[in-house]
Amino acid sequence: MSITAFKNTPGDSRRKVTVSSIQQKKQNQQRITCLTAYDYATARLVDEAGIDMILVGDSLGMVVLGYDDTMAVTMDEMLHHTRAVRRAVKSAMVIADMPYGSYHEDETQAIKNAVRFMKESGAEAVKIEAARTELVKRLLDAEVPVMGHIGLTPQSLHKMGGFKVQGKTLTAVERLMKDAVALDRAGVFSLVLEGIPREVAAMITAEVATPTIGIGAGPDCDGQVLVLHDILNLTFGDTPKFVRRYADVAGLISNAVYSFKNEVETGAFPSENESYHLPKETQAALETISERKRAMRR
Repeated sequence: MSITAFKNTPGDSRRKVTVSSIQQKKQNQQRITCLTAYDYATARLVDEAGIDMILVGDSLGMVVLGYDDTMAVTMDEMLHHTRAVRRAVKSAMVIADMPYGSYHEDETQAIKNAVRFMKESGAEAVKIEAARTELVKRLLDAEVPVMGHIGLTPQSLHKMGGFKVQGKTLTAVERLMKDAVALDRAGVFSLVLEGIPREVAAMITAEVATPTIGIGAGPDCDGQVLVLHDILNLTFGDTPKFVRRYADVAGLISNAVYSFKNEVETGAFPSENESYHLPKETQAALETISERKRAMRR
């Protein structure tokens, strides 16, 4: 069956994905799918493929904007990209990553920034890293659904000493379990588990009521998320162990660009069929004018 057979059409009856439907999936033991997207085109394709949740991740700093890590991404950049994604999406739930510095210093400012995502970009939830349970409660009071995120949290890159698997020791496992339970009780509608051993992710998934979304956390989570650019081979750094590449889009783009360059240089592009032409009467009039000019120069 072709890929187009799975695409939604404008008249598709697929229901809008919500906080309730995501939680219902866990209760029904149905797997949850999530991918990142950062612009209109990719978000539309991801949505039409039937993905449950689209995360406008601060990973856009590295894969779209060329930063070394996520730390430099600003609120304005996140709002800009979230708006583009929101315009493309009809069914998937759109979640905005709150960037570093937007919720770390002052809870009042954090709430204002989260509300900006809801009002200005059309996001339907925000994601924050670490077990900030009091902030989660205050965001919920402000009617902002929250996705939690524990384990390898990229905004703690320097504190962790790099992108390293978390939860390897008994103490670290206990801490992760404690954080997961605390966030679950605080009311997060889902919980990202990143870069932790499979066994630990399985324990957390069994312990908490909220759906767990794994990334480098094994197959026992309630759902999975990956960076779209990673699965398409559109990133230029080292690929994490947990990434599976589903297509070589970089190769397709490179081949297309090389072909364009070659055809322009050899004159093969554009062709006669790819050019516009004057109406016959206009062309005839121009030829008459040209003939008169030539006659006057004789």
